[in-house]
Amino acid sequence: MNNDYTSEHFKPSEFQGPTIEVADQDLKYRQVRLDDRTPTGAQIAAAAGFKPDQLPVVLRVLPSGALEDIRPEETAEITHETNRFIVVESDRKYLLAVDGARIEWPCRHISGHAIRTLADVAPNKLLLLEQEDEADLEVEDTHFIDLDSPGVERFITRKAIWKLNIQGEVYEFSTPTVSVREAMLKAGLDPNLIWQIFLMVKDMPKQSITVSDSIDLRKPGIEKLRLTQKDVSNGEAAPPLRRDFKLLPRDEQYLDAVGHHWETQVTRENGRWLVIQGYSLPPGFSEQTVQLALNIPAGYPSTMLDMFYVYPAVRLANGAGIPSTEIVGTLDGVTFQGWSRHRPWSPVSDNVVTQLAMAEGCMLKEVGL
Repeated sequence: MNNDYTSEHFKPSEFQGPTIEVADQDLKYRQVRLDDRTPTGAQIAAAAGFKPDQLPVVLRVLPSGALEDIRPEETAEITHETNRFIVVESDRKYLLAVDGARIEWPCRHISGHAIRTLADVAPNKLLLLEQEDEADLEVEDTHFIDLDSPGVERFITRKAIWKLNIQGEVYEFSTPTVSVREAMLKAGLDPNLIWQIFLMVKDMPKQSITVSDSIDLRKPGIEKLRLTQKDVSNGEAAPPLRRDFKLLPRDEQYLDAVGHHWETQVTRENGRWLVIQGYSLPPGFSEQTVQLALNIPAGYPSTMLDMFYVYPAVRLANGAGIPSTEIVGTLDGVTFQGWSRHRPWSPVSDNVVTQLAMAEGCMLKEVGL
């Protein structure tokens, strides 16, 4: 035998078969090579690493996204286009439907990501599982659906809408992330003016943000965007803020970070007060801005903060009074309206920041926001 024959005459490219892409139930594709262009289902399964006794199911992914069952003895013509197959170990196939289009799946469970991939659901659409006795279930990419339930699981898609409350009005957005500038323009606010901007998140103190920031509306708890236009100075120097005593460092850092004009006052009537000037109220009250005050006992934070006070006294915009606001507090001869609102207190976790969050939550509740 002439051993030089191989080196002189063998051309690997003449003997290499076509390449296909094979995925498992996670739809992560990898390339495998076949021996010819008309393989059987059994040959495709073998190329993917399966043995016949594993009872592999071979599904061809058609250009339309539909799946075609390739039986072990059935041949599949390999074209010059992308040839994709799903090969998994299974003894049966399950049915589902997306927007009425039927899909066969060889596993009992299927992920939201797999459904989106098979049905070519656009990223800006929601995927919902129809339910008879309950609201349709939104299916995230990481959710797994059990297809073994009686009947065919039916999914529908719907254009995704994200909502944000801006200055008391709810606006809809077609993308999950929106810039503050875009949100302001949608609400008819001029982003070129000077604003104090606060993002309200459930169970958290309000966050100071800027026009150049973005808001991810998919994050849980995001509720409202509130803005207050800063006063334009006429050239007169503002009076200095009183700082008769110090708060906790974390309190002062927060008050400065959100842009509050705040003072600490020791009054001749009844002790120590934190006073926030120009505090913005949510829409629905008789006043737009007030002075908001907290009584700070000498033993704070071991001694709890209780209630909060505003000046001038407020009512609802429709003229109705506000329950449990009959108590008053006097600061240097000025009578503040006391809101009798109480909550449990922990010296470890509670402070001026959490008390202000409580006050804001109470105000929002009164106007139904």
